[in-house]
Formats: sequence, structure tokens, C-alpha cells
Amino acid sequence: MKQRVLTTRAALPGGGIARLASDAEVVAWPGTSKPEPRDLAELAKGASAILALGNDRVDAALLDAAGPSLRVVALASMGYDAVDREAAAERGVVVTHTPGVLAETTADLTFALVLMARRRLGAARDSLAAGQWGLFRMDDYLGLDVHGATLGLIGYGQIGRAVARRSQGFGMRVLHHDPYAPDDALSTSVDLPTLLAEADVVSLHVPLTPQTRHLIGAAELAAMKPTATLVSTSRGGVVDEDALLRALRDGSIHSAGLDVFEREPMGQELSPLVAEPHAVTLPHIGSATEATRAAMVDLAVDNIQDVLAGGPARTPIPGGAAMPGQDRAPRPVGGRGAR
Repeated sequence: MKQRVLTTRAALPGGGIARLASDAEVVAWPGTSKPEPRDLAELAKGASAILALGNDRVDAALLDAAGPSLRVVALASMGYDAVDREAAAERGVVVTHTPGVLAETTADLTFALVLMARRRLGAARDSLAAGQWGLFRMDDYLGLDVHGATLGLIGYGQIGRAVARRSQGFGMRVLHHDPYAPDDALSTSVDLPTLLAEADVVSLHVPLTPQTRHLIGAAELAAMKPTATLVSTSRGGVVDEDALLRALRDGSIHSAGLDVFEREPMGQELSPLVAEPHAVTLPHIGSATEATRAAMVDLAVDNIQDVLAGGPARTPIPGGAAMPGQDRAPRPVGGRGAR
């Protein structure tokens, strides 16, 4: 009898799901909105695996709905904050994610946000589209230079390092704050107050944990330069959005570029940051290229197939077990990052 696998979306990029369906019974959430755990409970019954996206909440109730057959929750995401990891560990369920396949693509998007926010490209494009370009003026849409600026990376894992590499083409000085990452040829390790005080661009690349929730709040924004830009492609909860909105409106910082928000997806109930003229906002598309999203699904499928075949997962979450029922592995040494 084929093992049952639940996916939280009916359509996913690439050929991974077809490959999975060749030796498993694949059932999918048929809805068009983000599923909550209660929506998935009936479909999860008897499942050996769940393939979920990064912001799909997987809680203890959903794990229990699947029952003792559940062996692995595979995320097509680098971030894993939406999974109740303690509950999974208590039930002997492996949780996996997709590091190594999306860092370069997300770094591209990060740098796009840096350029768009500092050069005020979104506001200029909106003005052009609205038919407001009637006269060339020397003082229209004046932004700030990116070349030669100081880049501060909070979190210096795969994505942070990829952003640092891109910054070299702009002649940027690079600082980073990450307790797991010393100096290297690209960047100098500093404490957080030093980074906030010296960086022209502060870019966030940390996972969302209890320790990093609202890591950037009113005090941190006040410590930044009034000409600074805040960029986040990590998780929305790392930034206190109310504090950021106030800082943009009162000129405490120059601009922001955001691909992530505390509430995702938004639908028509938009965050006020979306309409803020000094913010550039995108709908969590850092990894959104055809090749990268397909690679994320492929790796999630690889993890499912390996675990269901009795082997270890290829990419368990940091500190997580690689096989069902196994004690969690020690936390690896190295930089942090999430997407």
C-alpha cells in the first residue's frame, strides 16, 4: 500500500510532486486561501508526510490529526518558524527545510530592494505611470548613493554572505552581526550597536525566533543614521512594523525595503507600510524564480522520500533530528539565515 503524503497546495513548481506521486498517494489542500491547521486535519489523517510552505502553520493539533503514521514534515522553505518544533520532536517527527538552494536568488532580490529604496525608484515609477512627468527637474526623486556605502548585515548565513558578495561590485564596506560568524575576507564582525550606528544599509537575515522577534524596534531604529535604509527579506516578525512606520514618517531613517511582513498574506487588508512613500514593499517573493522554487520543492520531496524509505533526512532543521524518533542533533556551528 502506498504511503499517504499531504501537500498544502494543489499546484507546486517543477516536477517534484509528480515524482512523489510515483510511489506515494499524494493528497492536496484544494482551497485557494492559506490553509489553517483545522482545514488540513481531515486530509492529514493517516499521512506519513506533510509537505508545507514556510508560512503554513503546523501545530500540535495537526500533528495529532495525522496520527502515529506521521514521520516527516518537509518545508519548501528555508525558514521554519511556523512549525511547532517542540511538538514535532515530542512525537518523533522529523522537520526539514530547504537551505542551499535559494540563497543566491534571495540575495538578488535583497539587492534589488536596496537599490529601489535608496534611489526612490518605486516613487519615480509610480509618478511616471500616473502621467506626472511633465517637466524635468533637478530635485525630483533624489535618492542616496549605494556605491561606496556601508552595508550592515544582521545574520551572516548563506543569504547574508551572498548579499556581501554582491556588494563588492558597488565598492561597499561590509559589517555583520552574527554570534556564529567571525570576520572573513568580505565582512567585519561587530556588535549590534556599532552596526546600527555605522551602516547606511541595514539588511536582515536572521530566522524568526523568540530571541529575534522585534529585534528591530524603536530603539534600534533611533540608533540608525537618518540617511539609513532598512531592508528585510527574512521574516516579518523580526521588525516592529509600527515602530518602522513611525521612523519613516518622522524621518528617523531614510527608507525601507520589505519583502516580508508580520501578517502574510494580506489580501485587501494592507499594512500601512504598503502605502508609505519611503517604503518599497513586495509580497514575499525573495525566492520566486522558476528554477529556485522548483529546486525548493524538489529538496522537500527528496527529504520525504529519504525518510519514508527508512533513511535520514537530507536537510533537517538546525538542531533537529534526521530520522523519526531520533534525539535532536547538536546545533551546527556557522552563520544563521532564513527564508
